[in-house]
Amino acid sequence: MIPKRVLGKTGQTVTCIGLGGEGVLRTFGREPEARNLIARALDLGITYMESARAYSGSESYYGRALGERRKEVFLASKAHERTAKGAWTQLQQTLENMRTEWLDLWQVHDVRTSRDLERIFGPGGAIEAFDRAKREGKVRFVGVTGHENPDILLQALDLYDFDTVLMPVNPAEPAWGSFPEKVLPEAESRGLGIVGMKVLCRGFGLQLPGLQNPVPWLRYALAQGVSTMVIGCDDPWQLEQNVAACSEKPMSVQECRQLEEAVAPWARKLMYYKP
Repeated sequence: MIPKRVLGKTGQTVTCIGLGGEGVLRTFGREPEARNLIARALDLGITYMESARAYSGSESYYGRALGERRKEVFLASKAHERTAKGAWTQLQQTLENMRTEWLDLWQVHDVRTSRDLERIFGPGGAIEAFDRAKREGKVRFVGVTGHENPDILLQALDLYDFDTVLMPVNPAEPAWGSFPEKVLPEAESRGLGIVGMKVLCRGFGLQLPGLQNPVPWLRYALAQGVSTMVIGCDDPWQLEQNVAACSEKPMSVQECRQLEEAVAPWARKLMYYKP
């Protein structure tokens, strides 16, 4: 059984690992492979599944593969449009693609600049669509994601009462005082559901000497207080490896520091955000 955790103030219990919308799902024309991956995730008991309007055919793969099993999962997607009108249109596309009447979680995608904040939270901004969707029951919860600048993500948390936050969580980040140091404590204090991404440093972490196994990377992320973590996979074998790693205990504080020190020489190359 995959360990489960509560997704912050949503009160929802989800598996500590989820299926991300990257990997083979961020393609077009690979229906058999995508369907096999999603089916395997369901059979393994994964309950958190995520996509984005920007992820090629990912949403449609989910829609065709989930079918009657839709209610078995906490289904999330994201919209990158910055206007209310544009975001609302993307929501309609997402619901149609995923063949569902509602999303469990809809997220403002990749907030990275001051200009993004102005457009999203200003008059006619995307947040109006997110708030409307929640009030009308088209989405149960609203989240925000940040890939690049932790300071911008912190500002976003002050501008709307979000339910969740998605951010990079990996041992390369602390070398630059990034997301785990700046955003994670604030997210915890607000009771947000914390979703970790780039846990494997976009897969590049597995190329480091002595760290080709996902186990230390996932044990590290699980020790950081995340509710769940999303990882894109190319095939069921990768998924099974990641799920197996979740059966291991989260790292101790000492183990986390040791891994951070081991990764530090490569940290800048591994991080998405480069100050």
